[in-house]
Amino acid sequence: MSAAGERAGAREVEVRAEDLPLHCPRPDAPLWALHPRVFLDVVKHGVAMCPYCGTKYVYKGEPPKRGH
Repeated sequence: MSAAGERAGAREVEVRAEDLPLHCPRPDAPLWALHPRVFLDVVKHGVAMCPYCGTKYVYKGEPPKRGH
């Protein structure tokens, strides 16, 4: 596990297609949890971890439909 994943308060959040594009912190994040916004590719591997706060995002549901 990376140092970010070992941080106190790290949590796991389920996300779905309607939450994409995924970025951390989320709009509902408390003020104390704010950090520079980073976009995460959770669809590629089904999980993504924020390098700032260690929040683990887990993608649930069907992969989004690709358009042209």
